[in-house]
Amino acid sequence: MGSGVCFFDYDNDGYSDLYFVQSGPVPGTTGTRPGSVLYRNDGKGHFADVTAKAGVGAAGYGMGCAAADYDNDGDEDLFVSNFGEDFLYRNNGDGTFTEVGKKAGVSNPMWSTSAAFADYDSDGRLDLFVANYVDFAMDNNKWCGDSIRKIRAYCHPDAYEGVPDSLYHNNGDGTFTEVGRKVGLTERWGKGLGVVFSDLDGDGDPDLYVAKDSVPNALYRNNGDGTFTDVTMDSNTGYSEDGKPEAGMGTDAGDYDGDGRFDLFVVHLSGEVNELYRNLGGLRFEVATYPAGIAAVGVRWVGFGTNFFDYDNDGDLDLYVANGHIIDNIPLFNDSLTYAQRDFLFENLGGGKFKEVGRQHGAYFAREFVGRGMALADMDGDGDLDVAVSNNDQPAVLLRNDGGNAQHYRDAIGAKVAVTAGGKRQVEELRSGTSYLSQNELVLHFGLGSAARVEKVEIRWPSGATQILTNLAADQVVRIREAAGR
Repeated sequence: MGSGVCFFDYDNDGYSDLYFVQSGPVPGTTGTRPGSVLYRNDGKGHFADVTAKAGVGAAGYGMGCAAADYDNDGDEDLFVSNFGEDFLYRNNGDGTFTEVGKKAGVSNPMWSTSAAFADYDSDGRLDLFVANYVDFAMDNNKWCGDSIRKIRAYCHPDAYEGVPDSLYHNNGDGTFTEVGRKVGLTERWGKGLGVVFSDLDGDGDPDLYVAKDSVPNALYRNNGDGTFTDVTMDSNTGYSEDGKPEAGMGTDAGDYDGDGRFDLFVVHLSGEVNELYRNLGGLRFEVATYPAGIAAVGVRWVGFGTNFFDYDNDGDLDLYVANGHIIDNIPLFNDSLTYAQRDFLFENLGGGKFKEVGRQHGAYFAREFVGRGMALADMDGDGDLDVAVSNNDQPAVLLRNDGGNAQHYRDAIGAKVAVTAGGKRQVEELRSGTSYLSQNELVLHFGLGSAARVEKVEIRWPSGATQILTNLAADQVVRIREAAGR
């Protein structure tokens, strides 16, 4: 199932560092396996293992990660979800971390998966959502597979009861309180795998979408008063186009059609298509998978990590999907399927259409891996977004993008930013979490095509305040502080 990968700038040097989550020994078993690893980016194209010095290598059975400055002290902290107790690493500001999960109240002994930070109640403090999966332990490890041939395989999630997700309210004193049911997260199925906070209705606060495994996905509308309402059924985002729950894995939100509203994308198990939900406004969505051309590929693949991103800097959002089957001996059950699978790169053709173009952009896309987490960052500072993918029982992959920098670029949790350049308006949102068990760098990236200048940047901060910048040069990173300009 795991594991994830996070880009985050742990040492505040302006370069995105890289954290790979590892799955160590299963709780209740013996043996040793490597812990998670933090690599420091030196800004010159090299990464150094600083795990021991930083103190973030605990060997839990790791799943995912999310990073954000939860204590508002100016540096990014790190949350790691596990099968077993979760970890919260508080950044000490000197290149080291202190694990404070139990003290902070977020150690959660359930099987946790994806996580994301967001200020859901607009009190100026980042809260934490953690998706939880199923009630599994070594003492209820059921036998599944082909009993006649005595071939064992991983069980379908239907074999286990789901467990509820967790929403931790930030108390502002370094501790959190779990408030999920209290604030309206009452969906009963559990089995959460992917999560994204996004202002899907444009009212200025983060709504919550959770991709679920073989049960309906969940969409919660943020009511603006610290509570949520489950609007899954009315929104049309819980099921496939034919009304069936699917095996939701990773998810992301992005405005792929340029209408100013954030759409949703969810990747699935083989035998299902990856679903694209087009936002019609008012928290109503339509399934756009087939019209967009995404259903033409992917039925034999299992998607996990995914992100909207403008890989070619042409001003619209493309899609990446990291693929790999769950069952390591799947050919014994279905000889048309493979465990390792190639990844997908979908180019946005405009007009709501995509085309899978991976193999046109490097030999990597013809190779097969067991992909899981996937994250984005401009790791080399050349103006285009690079890709990190974690793979099961295989080396991780770091893909340097050398194509997008032929165009111009512009880089910018909870803030919504609209950039107008060359007569085209793009809208993005700064998010923690997304994809599958992973997180992108906390920088917004806008491809500008051939435009050499940005006519206008409009920012709506989580506080509700707005800010406008005009006449900015392309090909630069602009750091903006609320009410303080550039």
